[in-house]
Amino acid sequence: MQTIPIGPGFGAEVRGVSLLDAASSAEAFAYVEAAFEEHSILLFRGQEVTDTTQIAYSRGFGPLELGKVGSRSAGSFLGVISNIGDDGSLLPPEDNSWLVAAANQLWHTDSSFLARPAKASVLSARTVPATGGETEFCSTRLAWERLSPARQSELQDLTVEHAYFHSRDMIDPNLMTPEQRAAMPAVNWRMTWRNPKNDRRSLYIASHAGRIIGMPDAEAKALLDELRAHATAEGHTYLHQWRDGDVIMWDNRACMHRGRPWPADTGRKMVRTTIKATDADGLAEVRPPASFAAAAE
Repeated sequence: MQTIPIGPGFGAEVRGVSLLDAASSAEAFAYVEAAFEEHSILLFRGQEVTDTTQIAYSRGFGPLELGKVGSRSAGSFLGVISNIGDDGSLLPPEDNSWLVAAANQLWHTDSSFLARPAKASVLSARTVPATGGETEFCSTRLAWERLSPARQSELQDLTVEHAYFHSRDMIDPNLMTPEQRAAMPAVNWRMTWRNPKNDRRSLYIASHAGRIIGMPDAEAKALLDELRAHATAEGHTYLHQWRDGDVIMWDNRACMHRGRPWPADTGRKMVRTTIKATDADGLAEVRPPASFAAAAE
């Protein structure tokens, strides 16, 4: 078993161990878990992945999240991100899935808008387009560590409002249904998330982050834009070009990512499982004291 670096200071390809190995062997899982905590992004090549294998692997890291209300994957542990219909035909350009794909092209971290946010995501390539459709990553852990100590002190305990509508409304005010708006109200998180296993801290920001509590909106927007630009600056991102059989796992506490566009006449199908954060993953600390009122479920 070995890891090969793939990104600028973060991310690694795991060799000599498969998803099935990690799901069935304590030794293999311990190796993969340690690599995940160290590198934030893990790439597995040439996997013969099935829905069952992906779920079993993901469950080793914690409880799984069900698909969002009103989404194509509502009520399922498997999130389908695709422009391919259930009948195998390509969805037309006016289909809502293309608006969702456009929203996913904003820098984000999964499920930061939920009362129980995501610790990690596992994404498997099922149908890969010949061109486009890449996924780009940045390390918000390294972005935090590039800030000066004085700047870190200013930012560390700010409280940030995250909401699904902050990102979706940037694409189309009608992208979210009234049912979704009611089901996913805004939540508050500290601006930084400390990983209790390695004591390293990360910026916790995303396109879902829209306000900073106690700060004028214009000033908050400018600061959030500045920090996102800092985290995603040239030379600090990793662009993954998918191959058949690729599976990538990433740490939502320590990364942002975005999808990249692909031709409308080409099929692309990805399947995601999302692992919910627990207090053991640092969730207790990222909750602002007093200002957080939602239940962590």
